[in-house]
Amino acid sequence: MEILDKIRERKAQTGVIGLGYVGLPLAVEFARAGFHAVGIDLDQRKVDAINAGQSYIGDIASEDVASLVATGRLRATTEFRVIEELDTVNICVPTPLRKTKDPDMTFIVASVGEIKKYLHKDQLVILESTTYPGTTEELVLPALEESGLKVGEDFYLAFSPERIDPGNKQYTTKNIPKVVGGITARCTQVAKTLYEQSIETVVPVSSTRVAEMVKLLENTFRSVNIGLVNELALMSDKLKVNVWEVIDAAGSKPFGFMPFYPGPGLGGHCIPIDPFYLGWKARMSGFEPRFIELAGQVNESMPGFVVEKITGALNGDSKSVRGSKVHILGVAYKRNVSDVRESPALHVLKMLQDKGALVSYSDSHVPELTEDGLALTHVPVRETLEAGTDCVVLLTDHSDFNYSEIVHLAPLIVDTRNALSDFIGGNIVRL
Repeated sequence: MEILDKIRERKAQTGVIGLGYVGLPLAVEFARAGFHAVGIDLDQRKVDAINAGQSYIGDIASEDVASLVATGRLRATTEFRVIEELDTVNICVPTPLRKTKDPDMTFIVASVGEIKKYLHKDQLVILESTTYPGTTEELVLPALEESGLKVGEDFYLAFSPERIDPGNKQYTTKNIPKVVGGITARCTQVAKTLYEQSIETVVPVSSTRVAEMVKLLENTFRSVNIGLVNELALMSDKLKVNVWEVIDAAGSKPFGFMPFYPGPGLGGHCIPIDPFYLGWKARMSGFEPRFIELAGQVNESMPGFVVEKITGALNGDSKSVRGSKVHILGVAYKRNVSDVRESPALHVLKMLQDKGALVSYSDSHVPELTEDGLALTHVPVRETLEAGTDCVVLLTDHSDFNYSEIVHLAPLIVDTRNALSDFIGGNIVRL
């Protein structure tokens, strides 16, 4: 096959649609491996940044982008017509949920529609966007075959779930094993060969459906176990037991136990969303995923529980939530990242505002917060503490917070991450 020779010789022209936290690192890895990589995105700001040698993704250094752009290995465009020149196309666009918690396939459908216009013989198309089992076969394949080309013979189609963990310095696009499944065995072979040129370990599976299910299993596994430990946190609060101490002690068992930790709720682009993709598809097939949905309900209740803890803590100081100055530490969904998608902090802030609290926040990773009707800007922690506040709530345990200073200066702290486990003080209320 000509395309296999092009890939092995690094002569294939590679393309990535969607230049976010998944697409840009993938395009960079292709370029590092010696391919010419083209990123396609409708956001002109992203395209301009890349072409100017600048990265807007925390895990990718601007120096690396600049070097690859300078050598002609990497470029970006808003024009889909470039697909005519490409040998491979990876789709890395968002797949959000609708308000009804049904999958929103808008971005995938739009991307496939553009690819169909320019699809040509011996071209490889890989979907990486997280979605429900059957998407590649039921949605993408029929659209592409409308071109008159036949999958497995004229073009190749596969699915490979993204596994990016933003902010993780140890595991990156290059060394996270890449699962891939094609519509046909030949499709799998071509896709596997592409990834083998730039990624350390490639794991082929028998079909696109299996590959799609892999990602959902991984994140549903985490969602369910976090839901379990969150419920234990709620229970431990009633039983007056320190749930963090319980988890640490249970973690001493060398087999049969994996520690998960409670928190203010789930956030990010995957764990709060992926189980709903799986649940939606299961219900379409006549199966009710009760266990998965129960975990989702527990996790979604955590921001409300945090607000209850704040209310109780303020009451203990003879203060009402209404009119109290409540300062949030960390609004990103996880430590040391800037992503606020699905962040539980958004829900906590909104609920506190609705109760009449005067809210503010510190998060150097998120200078402005304009999500969900909020309109706030980052305030340095020390400035807030010296100006006076009634309660500090630790929602995201960023490493740049001076916890010793916070414990010393804050009159009251609600710690939802056990970040203050080394500190003892009557002003600390733990989840």
